[in-house]
Parts: sequence; structure tokens; C-alpha cells
Amino acid sequence: MSNTRNRFSPEVRARAVRMVMEHQGEHTSRWTAIESIAPKIGCATQTLHNWIKRAEIDDGGRPGVTTDAAAKLKALERENKELRQANEILRKASAYFAPPLGICCAIACRAMGRSSTAHSRDDCFHHSAS
Repeated sequence: MSNTRNRFSPEVRARAVRMVMEHQGEHTSRWTAIESIAPKIGCATQTLHNWIKRAEIDDGGRPGVTTDAAAKLKALERENKELRQANEILRKASAYFAPPLGICCAIACRAMGRSSTAHSRDDCFHHSAS
């Protein structure tokens, strides 16, 4: 989580971007339009410039990752991290609570009515060993 806070609502940002786009023809360059409008909004010129770049990316006018795609990617990465942690916990728990292999085979043999010491060729233990 970032330490910055958003002082400006999305509506104010959109209005500022719209003002620059509408009034940039009245100025010699886009940057001078930004320098003119930023103090009226109460933000830094570079901040307003960043908002304009982000709006152009979201509208498809500039190459880059859109805000929606970035948010989805961030959510998927967070979910992936949580699932990896859960899998690691389950792996450790299953290793901790699983009985040793010899006990499993003895229980399985007894359940099938066989001696735990006399293994036949179709026992799972012999198949996995060969």
C-alpha cells in the first residue's frame, strides 16, 4: 500500500484533463495550457500532466496499460500470492500429519485382508518401487 493519498477526486481529475484538452488550442503548447490550468485546480503541473497521459492511455490514444487492466493484474497477483501461501501451508500440514509410508502400507494390507509383511506383485508399494 502506498503512502500517498489522493487529494483529488476522479471527477476533479477528469474535469482538469477536459479543461486542458479544450483550451490547449488557445496556448502555444500543451505544457503551457497545463501550466495555466494546474494552479486553478490546485495541483502541480507535473501531476496534471500525468493525469492527461493516464487519460490518453485509458482512451486508447497512447500505448500503455490501462487503469482497469493494471487493477485486474494487481488483483490477480494478490490472489496468486495468497493461493501460493495457502498451498505452502497445506503442503506443510499434510507432511506433518501424514503417517510414515510403512504404516500406510501396513494399514492398507490389513484392510485388504493380507499380511503387512507379505507383499504381492500388485501392491502399490511394489509398483512404485519398480
